[in-house]
Amino acid sequence: MQRRTFLTALTAALIAAPVSATVAAETLTVYTSRNEQLIQPVFDAFTKATGITVRFTTDKDGALIERLKAEGENTPADVLITVDAGNLWLAKRSGVLQPLTSDVVLQKIPAHLRDADNHWFGVSLRARTVMRHVERVRADEIARYEDLADPKWKGRLCLRTSKNVYNQSLVATMIADLGEAKTEAIVKGWVANLATLPFPNDTAVLEAIAQGICDVGITNTYYLGRLVAKNPQFPVVPVWTNQQDRGVHVNVSGVGVTKHAKHPELAKRFIEWLVTSDAQKIFAEQNHEYPVVEGTPVSPVVARWGTFQASQTPLSKAGELQRAAVQLMDRAGWR
Repeated sequence: MQRRTFLTALTAALIAAPVSATVAAETLTVYTSRNEQLIQPVFDAFTKATGITVRFTTDKDGALIERLKAEGENTPADVLITVDAGNLWLAKRSGVLQPLTSDVVLQKIPAHLRDADNHWFGVSLRARTVMRHVERVRADEIARYEDLADPKWKGRLCLRTSKNVYNQSLVATMIADLGEAKTEAIVKGWVANLATLPFPNDTAVLEAIAQGICDVGITNTYYLGRLVAKNPQFPVVPVWTNQQDRGVHVNVSGVGVTKHAKHPELAKRFIEWLVTSDAQKIFAEQNHEYPVVEGTPVSPVVARWGTFQASQTPLSKAGELQRAAVQLMDRAGWR
């Protein structure tokens, strides 16, 4: 009797062992700097579509990169999701990402929106452009970022602080396109035209325009999308700048497989899912971002702004020239 009990228990243990391993392997661990309320719907939809559970940790971009460096081979993270190509470039340079081989991803994401060595990929797009008050500024008064350096805008411009990576990436790509000397002259003109000290975030810039503190500013479009979704009469609209030359500056939120991922195949499956129409629609509808996959519809709020020609400057330049951009902004007095 005891022998039969022992054999039964042994058989049950052997059967249970591979099941437990399978369950463990079907859990993907993600480090992300994206706001939980914005990224949770993405994870939920992925789990519903695949049955793969997502365990995630949120923190600031720099903190997550430093955490991955400190954890090394012991990291539980399989995937890093962060915002801005400058941060993605830094993650690659810090050695915390590995290249991903995926024909699906390469076919769907344009070359200028991903790393040349396939360490990171943009999965949602954001435009950083000029914003104007609908009544105090005519649509034909601004055509380029450079125009905001004109003395006619003195006391009429609002900007976010230069410490923000979005502004650093904008200036870095301007250096790539225009050269350092010309970019510095433009930025000095912006600083000379400020209506008030720089604001801590893009929402504050947009609200300042609406309140009459200034007439124009530079922000990411999705911040405006959020405000307009709450108040359709919000009196600010985007200006699609530089349509006759280099196009509107764009950036991405992006993703990469961590160097020491325990489940690289699950990570690949997740990233390939992020370029499906279902995932792209979530980015577009939840946060009013632009999808990176051609043919995906934008949100109704974003659609009313029309279309634009985006810059084709490789986003890797945002990282490569970030130090030069920060130094230039400091020389120009942008605080």
